[in-house]
Amino acid sequence: MSGTNGSVAIARPDNEYELLCDDVQQFLRRFTTEDGVPVTTDTELDGTTAYVPTGVVHRCEETSTVNPALGSTIQRQTGAGAVTIPAGARSVTVNIYAGAPTLSIGGATAVAIPAGSSLTWSVDQGSDNGETLEDAFVFTGAVGHDFIVSSTREV
Repeated sequence: MSGTNGSVAIARPDNEYELLCDDVQQFLRRFTTEDGVPVTTDTELDGTTAYVPTGVVHRCEETSTVNPALGSTIQRQTGAGAVTIPAGARSVTVNIYAGAPTLSIGGATAVAIPAGSSLTWSVDQGSDNGETLEDAFVFTGAVGHDFIVSSTREV
């Protein structure tokens, strides 16, 4: 029996891509090994248009996973008075112990919240994603009311 066995390898560059970000936008960085030498090429997301990064280059997910610094507030209101949480908070929580204080969100008509209630409003991503509660919260108590309001916001 005659014949040959074997395989043929064609030398081609090994290309790998990574999505990166700079101070302006996302772009692709192509890593290629040609004749044993590493080569990088930056392009726009189309993979062909040349791109020159501006500022600090980083993995895009790095900015979205950075935990921003959060400031917190807590205020107990007994009797007549108001607690205002300005627009832009990341979270707002109220616990009602006595009475039925009112809540106005964003200047809308105030609604009474009965004793025993606990309410929370929040967003899960802030920082570069820009999520905040866009409305101000105004909790107003009267004689005999007792409640606590807490909030967080980026600082």
